[in-house]
Amino acid sequence: MKLAIDAGNSRVKWGWHDGSAWASVASVSLIEFAASSDHINPFSVTHESPSRIVISNVAGEGAQQLLINWTSIFDATPEWVHGEAERCGVRSRYERPEQLGPDRWAALIAARALQPGPCVVVNAGTATTVDALSPDGEFLGGLILPGIELMRFVLHEHTGRLPMQEGQFRELPRNTLDAIESGCRQAQAGAVERMFRAMGGAGVCLVSGGGGQALIERLSVPSRYVENLVLEGLACIANA
Repeated sequence: MKLAIDAGNSRVKWGWHDGSAWASVASVSLIEFAASSDHINPFSVTHESPSRIVISNVAGEGAQQLLINWTSIFDATPEWVHGEAERCGVRSRYERPEQLGPDRWAALIAARALQPGPCVVVNAGTATTVDALSPDGEFLGGLILPGIELMRFVLHEHTGRLPMQEGQFRELPRNTLDAIESGCRQAQAGAVERMFRAMGGAGVCLVSGGGGQALIERLSVPSRYVENLVLEGLACIANA
C-alpha cells in the first residue's frame, strides 16, 4: 500500500493506493489539517504502514513540518516530489525544471498516464495552472493565473472596494456582481482555450481542482474533469 499526499494552498488531500486502485481518499481544509494533533493523526486511522509515501507540498514550511511529524509513525521515509527533467514518461522543457511546482509536475505525470495524445492540463484552485503536454510526453510550458476566489478578492481589495459576493455568469452582464463573476470566469476559460489553440486545437483539456467543474461549463473546447489529478500523478510516481 502506498500513501500519496497533496498539500495545496487551501486543502490537504491524501489517498491510500494498492497499486491498481484507491483504497481510500480523504480531504480536509488546510486550517483543519493544521489544527489536528498527534492524538488524531489523519494518516494512521484506516491503514497499516505504507511501503512508500509520496508528497506534493505547495502549502509552505509549516505544512511540511506537520507532514514530517505525522508520517514519522511509519517506517517509510517520505519522498518529496519536485520538478525534474524527466519522470514517468514526461520530459520537462521548463528552463529550470526544478522550479516547476510539484503539483503541476504530478498533474502532468497523471495526464500522461490517463490521456494518449496531446492535452492541456488544468488545475483550478487557489491559483489556476494551464499546462501544455505534447503527444510524446513533453511538457512544453504553461500558465499560472489567479483562481476565481483570488480574482474576486483582488478586485475587492484594490478597485474601489467592489463587492466580494458571488454573482451569476452572463454573456452580457447588466449589474456589478454579474460583471465581476462573468469577467473572472471568462478570463479562466479564455486562458485555457488560448492554450488549447496554441497546441494546434488537437487533443483534450484535462481539468481538475475545486473550480474545475464550473470551469468546464464555460469551455468551448474538448474537456473532461478528473478528480484529484495531482493525487493520480503521485500514485503513478509511487507505483513506478
